[in-house]
Amino acid sequence: MFHTGLPVVKLAPSIVKEKENLMKEPGLDGRHRDKDQPKSGEIQQKRGDTLNKNLPKPIPQFSPLAKLSTMRKETGKVSIEDVRQAARRRK
Repeated sequence: MFHTGLPVVKLAPSIVKEKENLMKEPGLDGRHRDKDQPKSGEIQQKRGDTLNKNLPKPIPQFSPLAKLSTMRKETGKVSIEDVRQAARRRK
């Protein structure tokens, strides 16, 4: 990195918060609601080929290399949180 001689500009906290609000909806863990018909309002789910080790919080009851589709099939659940809870119960 090099120095340009220009002053560093820090954004006001209100501007940073506003930018975060534009980027995603709170409580959706980086996912978004589908705005287009016919699935308007549905929350987009993680892809089935996502590896357990790449989840925000890997599920310890499964191998780090387990695919989300496999974990969904074994637990019978779809959302990551539901898969996590079902995995805890099946120990």
